[in-house]
Amino acid sequence: MTIEDAGPELRTEALEALLVKKGLVRSAAVDALVERYEQDIGPLRGARVVAQAWTDPAFRARLLEDGMPAIRELGFGDNTDAHVARLVVKENTESVHNLIVCTLCSCYPWAVLGLPPAWYKSPAYRARAVREPRRLLAELGLELPPEVEVRVWDSSAEVRYMVLPRRPQGADDLGVEQLTALVTRDSMIGVERL
Repeated sequence: MTIEDAGPELRTEALEALLVKKGLVRSAAVDALVERYEQDIGPLRGARVVAQAWTDPAFRARLLEDGMPAIRELGFGDNTDAHVARLVVKENTESVHNLIVCTLCSCYPWAVLGLPPAWYKSPAYRARAVREPRRLLAELGLELPPEVEVRVWDSSAEVRYMVLPRRPQGADDLGVEQLTALVTRDSMIGVERL
């Protein structure tokens, strides 16, 4: 098997091993970077934003008005999204379900959602999210009632989107930390309901 035949994980490992062997990077530095995106910059930031919006109506209003300044209030939105002009947050309601996609590439709000999942970047997801969003969602395990309107938001280099999912039923008495634990990356993309 050649490196071209290997999957992305094997190619990544081979590239990292080569860079370490040549002394260009330390394995610990790569691990720290991956951990930062998975843990610190990852979906936990977005989950914290969502939980704050669920518990603080004034913050929720600011988030829906202009997402980037609102997430900066929580210490997020650092240089990972410095080139992004706007973060637009779309709120799911009883009658509207929002779904985000980037049809041109894979523009994604890294500052609050971390690394994009592989399927988000796939041509199949990008095309089908626009052409047949309800069917795509059903295939991903999300069956929406026919009366719920599905709105698709196409991210770009200038505007990134994030979904504010509906607060789960029975979670009215939970605090921010408990609510944060309920929020998933997929709910903030719109392919899952909580």
